[in-house]
Amino acid sequence: MKANKKLGQNFLIDEKVLEKINALFSVEKEDMILEIGSGMGALTKYLVKKGCPVVAYEIDRRMQPYLDKLPNLKVYYQDFLGCDLSSVLNSHALYVVANIPYYITTPIIEHVLKYIIPDKMILLVQREVAERFCATPNSRNYGYFTVYLRHYFNIMKAFDVSPTAFLPIPKVNSAVVILEKKKDIENVLEKQFFEFVKQAFGQKRKILKNNLKEYWPIIAPILEEKGYSLNVRAEELSYEMFLVLYFAVFGNNIS
Repeated sequence: MKANKKLGQNFLIDEKVLEKINALFSVEKEDMILEIGSGMGALTKYLVKKGCPVVAYEIDRRMQPYLDKLPNLKVYYQDFLGCDLSSVLNSHALYVVANIPYYITTPIIEHVLKYIIPDKMILLVQREVAERFCATPNSRNYGYFTVYLRHYFNIMKAFDVSPTAFLPIPKVNSAVVILEKKKDIENVLEKQFFEFVKQAFGQKRKILKNNLKEYWPIIAPILEEKGYSLNVRAEELSYEMFLVLYFAVFGNNIS
């Protein structure tokens, strides 16, 4: 089948890679697997054998003959970004598996998190995106979205995937990244916290003092106490340090 360039399709065809992805997690029969972008079912055929319900979203109707023949599978042939997950999810552990088109990686993750924090997300993404997810402070890939993900997940890169594992062969390298839900997620007003972090990263070339001017009288002494220069930039601060500054500015009485 010819890939649809408009949908960013690159079909994963390497069985060894598919088996490695499938081996990254195990489930209980009450759990649920959510697969985003099933294609012709190359990975789906492994997922349905795990013994728990599998729900898949696939926007390309040409895939229906391949997917409809698989057992233990409910497929929604629609755009995942327009779906309402509230009627789909059960109350048990959720595992999200996806070979995500590179241009909509961030929107897909944000859409899932609007409804639920999955117990684990196993994502096949562009390697540069995986490096951004796993980045540490003071590295060029570290930014707002890294901190956003760190709020919910422990993140690790599982392995790289060669372009030759796909058809058609993409012009970029890929990697599988694992996002595992934290046991203890900090109790913050999330919209407020993320807006604060986004503002800190607002203009990357500017120092933190210029991006967070209104909070600087509170922030400056804390930074000095923690050993930071007052010319520090947002990309030098860890997720934990952003929490310290956030609670100092807004307080920690979360209701």
